[in-house]
Amino acid sequence: MGRLAKVILFFMILLLEGAFSASYADDGSSAILDERSSVAVVDEYDPFADDAQWIDEEGKIDEIFDPLEPMNRAFFHFNDKLYFWLIKPVARGYGFVVPKPARIGIRNFFHNLVFPVRLVNNLLQGKVRASGTEIARFCLNTTIGVVGLGDPARHYFDLVPSDEDFGQTLGSYGLGEGIYLHWPIIGPSSARDSIGLAGDYFVNPTLYLFASDTVAATSVYTGSRVNNVSLVIGDYEALVEGSLDPYIAVRNAYHQYRANKIRDGESAEQ
Repeated sequence: MGRLAKVILFFMILLLEGAFSASYADDGSSAILDERSSVAVVDEYDPFADDAQWIDEEGKIDEIFDPLEPMNRAFFHFNDKLYFWLIKPVARGYGFVVPKPARIGIRNFFHNLVFPVRLVNNLLQGKVRASGTEIARFCLNTTIGVVGLGDPARHYFDLVPSDEDFGQTLGSYGLGEGIYLHWPIIGPSSARDSIGLAGDYFVNPTLYLFASDTVAATSVYTGSRVNNVSLVIGDYEALVEGSLDPYIAVRNAYHQYRANKIRDGESAEQ
């Protein structure tokens, strides 16, 4: 593999790692982002809502701008087949071999590892208290929690993570989401959130831990993704199987999820 190809591959690995890890839900419930293709799973999702419009909390019409729908649909179907034909079977076999407590510990480890992404974005949004919580969580979970395998910060000190990313930071400053995008492997996104992934790349520790070893970076990423999928199998299926158009269901759910995350950021204590 040429040097340029290795650089591009490593860059994509870091973007994917940031996308999944920063969106991880600590309680393990429909993890906010399903590991199938980082598809948003929103508890309050309404499958009967209008396909391209939403009414936000202030009564304003919130439209989904999807001018690249044919291309997005093609990538959606690619991700769909990739999940059912490869990722899900592998994750099921992995889950059969590795006990669930061990898999949760591995998920906790990677969530703890990318704490700089959450810390920097909390600071950029002026969330001083949440930033302090992230620092405290990292110290407690890295020490008492044995390099992040456990989460004593949450279970014994009631310190809940504030999962912020650069896409949310841009949204909190008023930048609109732009066009809807559905990337191969990465899954649903938007112009703003795609820029956000690139921004988070620079504060992702994986960049520095595996900068000289693309093979190791690929192995670590693949292992963490399979591990996470094994913990949320069924969530994505529940979303798409009850919809007339799975692509629209995923697009709308992702839009709702990201809008809710940004609104929560605006209402949080500064």
